[in-house]
Amino acid sequence: MLRGLDTTVRRIRRKVFEEVARLGFEADDETLKDQMEMIPYEMVNEDTQKYRDSIYRARAIVRERLRLAMGLSLRPENKPSPLTAGLEASNISEKYYEPPLMQVIPSACAACEERGYEVSNMCKGCLAHPCMEVCPKGAISMVNGKSYIDQEKCIKCGKCKSACPYDAVSQKERPCAKACGVKAIETDKMGRAFINSDKCVSCGMCMVNCPFGAISDKSQIFQLAHALKNGDEVVAEIAPAYAGQFGDNITPRNLKAALQELGFSEFYEVALGADIGAAAEAHHYVEKVTTGELPFLLTSCCPSWSMLAKKYFPEMVDQVSQELTPMVATARTIKQKHPESKVVFIGPCAAKKLEAMRRTVRSDVDFVITFEELQAMFDAKNIDLTKYEAESSFHDATGAGRGYAVAGGVADAIEKVVHEYYPGVDVHIEHAEGLSECKKVLALAKAGKMNGCLIEGMGCPGGCVAGAGTNIPVAKAQKKIKDFVNASSKALPPKELAEIELK
Repeated sequence: MLRGLDTTVRRIRRKVFEEVARLGFEADDETLKDQMEMIPYEMVNEDTQKYRDSIYRARAIVRERLRLAMGLSLRPENKPSPLTAGLEASNISEKYYEPPLMQVIPSACAACEERGYEVSNMCKGCLAHPCMEVCPKGAISMVNGKSYIDQEKCIKCGKCKSACPYDAVSQKERPCAKACGVKAIETDKMGRAFINSDKCVSCGMCMVNCPFGAISDKSQIFQLAHALKNGDEVVAEIAPAYAGQFGDNITPRNLKAALQELGFSEFYEVALGADIGAAAEAHHYVEKVTTGELPFLLTSCCPSWSMLAKKYFPEMVDQVSQELTPMVATARTIKQKHPESKVVFIGPCAAKKLEAMRRTVRSDVDFVITFEELQAMFDAKNIDLTKYEAESSFHDATGAGRGYAVAGGVADAIEKVVHEYYPGVDVHIEHAEGLSECKKVLALAKAGKMNGCLIEGMGCPGGCVAGAGTNIPVAKAQKKIKDFVNASSKALPPKELAEIELK
């Protein structure tokens, strides 16, 4: 996995976000198009690092990245279209995401092979040649003393790879497809990757695993910068996974002050909504599952998991918790106190962008940006977080809600709330992380193997800290969250949060 590595792909992606944020903060309507047209030439020229076969191809890719970062769709390949086509629709503060969220940039895709096996130079040409013996189709022969696989006969079963004592048979697999737990990556007529939107649940794992940076998502950083520049009342709600994402020694006070410097007026922890959800879902589990009214309960805070359940197991839709997700519960709390404000969810998750697009959520959450995009906004304004410190930290939530950021944290919080406020009730927990595992668990639940369980699903392996919009390695982020939870002044939310009126 490429997460947390300072790769060329990451640097280019971050630079595009930074330039788009700068446009939002500084460009006026008269100069916007010209400034946008200049960015590919500033980012790719004879003096910059050569990272493609030509600067012209590199610029073409940057142009498409720019469009996605502005919230626009990719341009058609079969007819001319200016870089700034449709820009007027994005040059506002109220633009919502439009699907598809995840898109393959055709000119950036290396057309990797979907799947196959090939003999590497590790082959010793051994006398036993077990690869030949186990091949069910006779696809392997000895050529010039080495094993050779006839791709016309090969059925890609992998038996040769398993049998080779030297691990000389390499499995070739498209990285984006390997990372996709719902098999949404297909192939277009040119042999390039293509995302089937009917299957995709927008987790973004394909995006973070493509070593060519050929997959990108849309962004609202331009529109958010636009709103901040205009002096709108903009309130930030920050997901608990922020711990450690902006530097080892960056404290909540540093982050809060830097957000103030960007122009945000108020700040809330999304863990507040997680606390509300933990109390409500604990009550729901006790009232519905332990009584037998529902066979099991599926958590709903991960949008990719919820989308997976509803898209692939529609008959189980009633078992998905109807409680508000932490993002929405926190946003509604904010709108009750600041009815004229615009609310920005800042988190690790790409799929939250589509959750915010839903008609029932649009009035609550106005913008969604990731930690990666927020860092780019800080860079655009030359904000060094170490130089700023607010008078107070965030004090909206408990350790239970903050623990939602890691896999198993949601179920753990609900279990602790049940044990604390409903003595004598046993909680049966199951959790899955990564879409492949999530599908297996849902299949077992459908077959009646999970009755009586509270089932937590996380689309990203590792939980929210492994989301597509994070800045640091997963293991490091998990450690930061553990420290964050342990340092919380309160461990559990009060029982009465289950009855809070936000719907």
